[in-house]
Amino acid sequence: MVHEQILDERLAALEAARAWNPRVMSKLESHIRVADDVALFRINPIRFATEKNIAEAETIDLFLHGAFLGLFEMDWLLLCSACSCVVESFGSLKGVRNQFHCAMCRADVEATLDDYIAVTFTVSPQIRSIAFHRPETLTAQDFAFAYKLTDEGLLPDGTPFVQMLRSWTSAVSYLPPGMTQLEVNAKVGLLHAWGPDTDAGFDFRVEGEPATSPQIARIRYLGNRCEPAEGTVAPGRIVFEIENETGQQGFLGISAVPAKDLPILAIPELDFLSYLSGSRLLATQTFRDLFRSEAIRAVEGIRVRDITLLFTDLKGSTDLYDRIGDLNALSLVQQHFERLRDVTVRHGGAIIKTIGDAVMAAFVEPADAVRAALAMLQDMEVFNGRLPSREVILKVGIHRGAAIAVTLNERLDYFGQTVNIAARVQNLSGAKEICLTGEVLSAPGVKDILAPFAMQQEMAQLKGIHQQIPVFRIGSANSPAV
Repeated sequence: MVHEQILDERLAALEAARAWNPRVMSKLESHIRVADDVALFRINPIRFATEKNIAEAETIDLFLHGAFLGLFEMDWLLLCSACSCVVESFGSLKGVRNQFHCAMCRADVEATLDDYIAVTFTVSPQIRSIAFHRPETLTAQDFAFAYKLTDEGLLPDGTPFVQMLRSWTSAVSYLPPGMTQLEVNAKVGLLHAWGPDTDAGFDFRVEGEPATSPQIARIRYLGNRCEPAEGTVAPGRIVFEIENETGQQGFLGISAVPAKDLPILAIPELDFLSYLSGSRLLATQTFRDLFRSEAIRAVEGIRVRDITLLFTDLKGSTDLYDRIGDLNALSLVQQHFERLRDVTVRHGGAIIKTIGDAVMAAFVEPADAVRAALAMLQDMEVFNGRLPSREVILKVGIHRGAAIAVTLNERLDYFGQTVNIAARVQNLSGAKEICLTGEVLSAPGVKDILAPFAMQQEMAQLKGIHQQIPVFRIGSANSPAV
């Protein structure tokens, strides 16, 4: 049931939020109205963009504005790299941690913002009620394979792991207190019992001659474990008599894994369809603008494996203030901030903060950061052409590496050596220059972007870095090498 009045009001607000490409709104409205419950639960905006033929960046903005206006609820998912289950789900970044435990794999896993922290969107119950808003009412099958597992983790042959797990699974059931019987027909291989929320489970080898009569296996379900946890049975019909002694409802699935498929269980990491990572979201300007109250509560922050940071500063700003006065200079600096922000957003990045006359921006792709740096210098040339004797002279530095995402001064920020190096590389640049490190230059596409420009390499000793590092200096970026 669609709540028409609320839907119409919020779609109107969404349409007014920014200029969308033609048919984007109609595609979204149609999806909300006619898609089934599964398609409206934890929508992957990257996948949605592909299926609906909408630009990826625009789709991300569409769902962020939709979540801000109450069309969708935003979920931060911790995904297990080995089984693609949703280990935990949070409605806010505040709940996300960098350490978690996968009950299905019975293993501790470290998460980074760029790996296995996915951001999805579910239609709001105020707009349309779907079964997944009430997980306690789901069948055991839907709870296991649609609510607790995703279909985006792929085996090497491209098969979703959840599809393979479903094909193996002979029984899946809630376990009320007391006795529950689950029956399976097993072939040579392994009977693997699992639960999505606790470590309870067991592994029985299936080997030997087939049994001529049903086998009985008695299991004690103790919440966080089963006893026995291991055993051996013969091929054939097996009846598991499971005694839930916890006094609370439990859950078990029993998968009969054929011997030929056992290597699949040992695959350490699945491939994943593209999804909106936490790292990409933090480097998206729309998210930072709309969800300013979002914060990382983990004391140690959350690791980002790969982020590209761009720093700018103004050369001769003290002289500028002295020549034209504080108010005029401040106005120019603010205008230059606005132009740098526009360039950053246009190239897929986000402004993290301003520091005096300097800007710190973040990009997921190094090539985008380089394109943005070139565009910044070119834009400043146009800007300065309108300001005789009031030239705003930009200099830029770029570095790429691992960092820690943290909340500092009530702002999402980055911390660590990558930040320090990026800032110090910027200090090396001169007027209308870009300095970047080898980590940036070696990234896909960067050398092609810079091919038309003169480049000099030098070894630089940066403060706090024991060894000299190679730095690549691009002269006035609007003057390609001849």
